[in-house]
Amino acid sequence: MDWYSKWDASLDGWIVVAGILCAVAAALPGNFLVLRRMSMLGDAVSHAILPGLAIAFFISNSRSSIPMLVGAVIAGLLTALFTEWIRGFGDVDEGASMGVVFTTLFAIGLILIVQAADHVDLDPSCVLSGSIETIPEDLVSIGQFRIPRVVLMLSGVLMVNVVAVSVFYKEFQVSAFDAALGTTQGIPAWIMHYLLMVLVAVTAVASFESVGNILVVAMFVVPPSTARLLTDRLGRMILLSCVIAAVGAALGHISAIAVPPWLGFDRSVSTSGMMALTTGLLFVTALLFAPHQGVVPQFVRRQLLSLRILSEDLIALMYRMEERSGNLAPSTDDLRTVLLSGRYVTQLLMRHHRMSGTVVRQTGSGRFQLTDKGRRQAAELVRSHRLWEQYLVSEAGVSTERIHQQAEKLEHFTGRDLRDRLDQQTATPTLDPHGRPIPAENNPS
Repeated sequence: MDWYSKWDASLDGWIVVAGILCAVAAALPGNFLVLRRMSMLGDAVSHAILPGLAIAFFISNSRSSIPMLVGAVIAGLLTALFTEWIRGFGDVDEGASMGVVFTTLFAIGLILIVQAADHVDLDPSCVLSGSIETIPEDLVSIGQFRIPRVVLMLSGVLMVNVVAVSVFYKEFQVSAFDAALGTTQGIPAWIMHYLLMVLVAVTAVASFESVGNILVVAMFVVPPSTARLLTDRLGRMILLSCVIAAVGAALGHISAIAVPPWLGFDRSVSTSGMMALTTGLLFVTALLFAPHQGVVPQFVRRQLLSLRILSEDLIALMYRMEERSGNLAPSTDDLRTVLLSGRYVTQLLMRHHRMSGTVVRQTGSGRFQLTDKGRRQAAELVRSHRLWEQYLVSEAGVSTERIHQQAEKLEHFTGRDLRDRLDQQTATPTLDPHGRPIPAENNPS
């Protein structure tokens, strides 16, 4: 049976809506946590607000949203205050102080919640995994419509986060990248810090009952981190993180229904867990295939760059050999002997030979020789190399024994403008420090 045959709009639709609202609400402040390299602080606050929740349960003897919200916000602010106090007073790094605070408060919170569970209707396991599947059972009337209470609450939290990020966008941006600069511009970085903590605490407590701690912590970090791999613009990063969070939540619930039957199971799995897993898979996909920062594109670019450098080394070597032998075409054995990656010589020569506008041609004796185009390109490389050698000796004071390897690296990234500047800086030399002629520009002979 296909997953869509099991789909119930009145049940599954509200679950997806709640998951998307929670995911986007968490992703908004999560962007600034990621940029400030404080991703663990979102996790810390999410765990450390448990004592606030438990105390609210004891005082109110109910799960009313307002006492829970107040208790969570106070606990979240105390977490940030304690973290800063221990970091400054104990002269330890932020990660260590954060670890001390959130593990201690989380342990206290668990003890209090277990105690509170004896007095109020509270399931401690819902704090971690949530009960998103039961959202459609708790409805409230809005005019003629019946809407899940959690959806209304998460909608309010999302609106608060959207307004806060929109109104204080510049302040959050400056504080995230350079708090000291923000202070000089009259932006109170410490206020932005604690405002961010309030947003994190409010979002976390609103999400506990519905989606649980696991999903909200994932949404604080994973969608913004995924978006950061895809763009370097903050505004675009925020929009992308919201889209990624929404897609991860929607696909997560669909996967919770569809995947178990594929594996031979009759029952669906935890929707909150699958939402976190799906969002994590989106991150892995971006990590592998993001255009600029992805592992695969970077690997391909490195390989292409290595191939280009090796190809240029080959034609430059052929030029030098022809220069020493009076334009006699070198043999492939000679090239293999000199070139470090000799086993690729024949393949590169044949590749050059087959390419349109080739730089290498095959002679009747089976040897390979530079064409006029190849000789011009090789001359530019050799000219760049020898000008760099002259510059390193005359301007940088590097000994002649050390200049070859440095010039060999620089020659591949030297264009016409830089060659002209090197030529002027070194007083238009005709010979390099080793006494070899420096080819003239646009004159390979």
